[in-house]
Amino acid sequence: MQLSRPVPPAALRLSVPASITLPGPAPDLPWPAQGQGRLDVDGLGTLGSSGYGKPVPIGSVAKVMTAYLVLTDHAIGPGQPGPAITITAADEADYRARATSDESLVEVAAGEQLTERQALEALMLPSANNIAQILAAWDAGSVDAFVAKMNATAAELGLTGTHYTDPSGLAPTTVSTASDQTLLAQRALRIPAFAEIVALPSTTLPVAGTVRNYNSLLGTDGVFGVKTGSTTEAGGNLVFAAHLAVGGRTVTLVGAVLGQPGAATPQQLAAAGDATRKLLEAARRLVQVYTVAPAGQVGELRGDWGSSVPVRTAAPVQVVGWAGRTVTIDERPVEWGGAVPAGQRVGTLAVHDAADDTAVDVQTGSALPGPSLWWRLTRTP
Repeated sequence: MQLSRPVPPAALRLSVPASITLPGPAPDLPWPAQGQGRLDVDGLGTLGSSGYGKPVPIGSVAKVMTAYLVLTDHAIGPGQPGPAITITAADEADYRARATSDESLVEVAAGEQLTERQALEALMLPSANNIAQILAAWDAGSVDAFVAKMNATAAELGLTGTHYTDPSGLAPTTVSTASDQTLLAQRALRIPAFAEIVALPSTTLPVAGTVRNYNSLLGTDGVFGVKTGSTTEAGGNLVFAAHLAVGGRTVTLVGAVLGQPGAATPQQLAAAGDATRKLLEAARRLVQVYTVAPAGQVGELRGDWGSSVPVRTAAPVQVVGWAGRTVTIDERPVEWGGAVPAGQRVGTLAVHDAADDTAVDVQTGSALPGPSLWWRLTRTP
């Protein structure tokens, strides 16, 4: 009976800590002198924020939520046009009534048909306030109903400092924070069509013709979005996203700067762009590859019968991060009963998050002998 009992698996005992805080001084970023700022590494955590986090007017940055809701309710894939939206006589009249104002608009004509994608491009590139109204009514039946959906979605996403009173952000009563808008941008960028649209430098519309993206940072410093915004009350705002190559990997930086100074829109957006450039430049220095477990011996494999052998990794376990970030090291043993040959994989060391899926095999450094016949005959449960 004793000999027929299965040999219990050897236990993998690793000397690597369950978590480690990456060494170095805490990040010190060049935050804008006024307004608010936030900078995250998508999936890894935040590099920090500035300002008091008080809800403030956000201007056309509000259109991120408008586009997010439209794409959530009427999903389209990358490159797909989506359903057609017919411009009404009332839509044309609204455009003509506001055409002499300083707000952002695109020309429309009664009977014109815009695909959903074209409407979203008009919304996000030249920041057309009239298209925000058209999309809101198309999606929810009325602008008021759409604004109610905007606020309900903000609550669902945990955007506690955000309140919308219009779909365009023209109203100074539409307010948010840099932190909330950073979190919303991360969520919106998970929609491929959204990410594709906000990266466009320009597009061509049926009546308005060629329109350009107000985001002058596109294509520089890895920037591929997301949305500008400016009004007298809001100042200059920019929600941004940029790819960053680190040690052969690519991570996504997402952030926001709000309330930047300037006498008019060009100066306000230039100030927001300058503040963003400084943050991205600092992030390139701060975000690095760290070794959290070096190659070599990382513990032992021990059998209940008293035998043990060292286990080692052939390569280091590395993560993308910055000083002060705490990472968790995941140990995953592979059960192996009885004798184990040298060089056998007996587990993994890994760090898993949205940017990294780094796993390194743990192998025996020498053969683990199986239990003796005497041990098998005399062992107790």
